[in-house]
Amino acid sequence: MRFTDTIEYQGFWGSFWDLIWWFLWAFAFIAYLFALFAIIGDLFRDHKMKGWAKAIWIVFLIFVPFLTALVYLIARGGGMAERSAAQVRAMQKAQDDYIKSVAGASAHPSPADEIAKAKALLDAGTITPEEYERLKARVIS
Repeated sequence: MRFTDTIEYQGFWGSFWDLIWWFLWAFAFIAYLFALFAIIGDLFRDHKMKGWAKAIWIVFLIFVPFLTALVYLIARGGGMAERSAAQVRAMQKAQDDYIKSVAGASAHPSPADEIAKAKALLDAGTITPEEYERLKARVIS
């Protein structure tokens, strides 16, 4: 091939390796965005770091993004994992407490609730006084 010869452009789908190279760069860019948002989320999750330090990290993330992200992950990666795990534990505990508060009343009714239900059945004529006494004795024991 001489210097004056031109290579015909075959379009985006023209070369298999161009496509592979494009997907590799797209993957790297998306992975970088995930890391960037994880770092920003960690900055705001960290209550021990002062506001000015957070602002400096954000400024460096804007102007020198790749190097700053790499330094942040190396310098603060361990604490980042601990804060993330602590947040997951707190969210799990809050969810468990909520589920227990909602399902607790119907799953394990108190003896007073059981007796009140039995009394309502007796008053409605659904059960006899003997059945009411049996239910009350079973709940109390």
